[in-house]
Amino acid sequence: MAPPPEPHRAQRLPHLPALQALRALESAARHRSFSRAAEELALTHSAISHHIRALEDNLGTKLFQRTGHLMMPTNVGARLAQRVRDGLGELEDGLREASNGGTPQVVRLEVSVMADLANAWLIRRLPSLHAAQPGLDLHLRLHAEITPPDPYSVDVGIWHQRVDLPGFACHNLIEDHVIAVASPALLARYPGFTLADLPRLPMLRFALRPWRDWLESAGLPGTEPERGPIFQDAGMMLQSAVAGLGAATARLQLAHDYLASGELVQLGTTRIPSSLHYWVTWREGNPREKAILQFHSWLQGQVAASSGD
Repeated sequence: MAPPPEPHRAQRLPHLPALQALRALESAARHRSFSRAAEELALTHSAISHHIRALEDNLGTKLFQRTGHLMMPTNVGARLAQRVRDGLGELEDGLREASNGGTPQVVRLEVSVMADLANAWLIRRLPSLHAAQPGLDLHLRLHAEITPPDPYSVDVGIWHQRVDLPGFACHNLIEDHVIAVASPALLARYPGFTLADLPRLPMLRFALRPWRDWLESAGLPGTEPERGPIFQDAGMMLQSAVAGLGAATARLQLAHDYLASGELVQLGTTRIPSSLHYWVTWREGNPREKAILQFHSWLQGQVAASSGD
């Protein structure tokens, strides 16, 4: 009698690639650089190259191609890197669960967030997040550029530009207004200060937002200050204003906590729409999407709370 047929199995690779090779692929695809992947994984550049070549030989397809100074993943390489990223995350979650006796306790989210929002708004609210969702472990990466990083490289992005890619959710978190602020200590140096005296104050300048629009809306001469520190980071500029270095324009949400504590006061009542928004984005179908949705809901609640004061 002939032996019964074996159950159908999906075609398997001759052998599974080494975990270190998969980590090299994920890191190189995220950084678009073998050198940066080598630094992150504490390997040599040649070791990363060897791992990638071994993967390409094993799979029979090209995973990277050089474009200028960047090592760009091919479409196949990018998709595989995303699968590896998800798989490594699931593996880490499973190992943590096993170390806790099989009880799922912690879900890690890789979150890329604009540095100004993190420093002036998000970080001081994290205790509230921990109290509300103790099983959520955020790994924050600060981002300072207008152009977002690779959205595949993180679980959640909170950036100035929206992401319009198939398979990604993208929601406007904050539509803000710009006001002018100064510290009480600075104003105390100008007895009888009125808004008309503002040009006499030292004025902090933000590289992405001129004073002119706010000044003109407030009925003041729209002459741009010619002196004063220039900041690339709005959060750092706010901290400098708190220290009494000068008056500053600020997005209302970012200045909210400083205004509530009395560290800053609003100058006049003029507010103008901000040209910079914050968008929250994530890949739909992410294995951690339940935790992502909980985090997004918490963010929305925090924005609503500070907007309603």
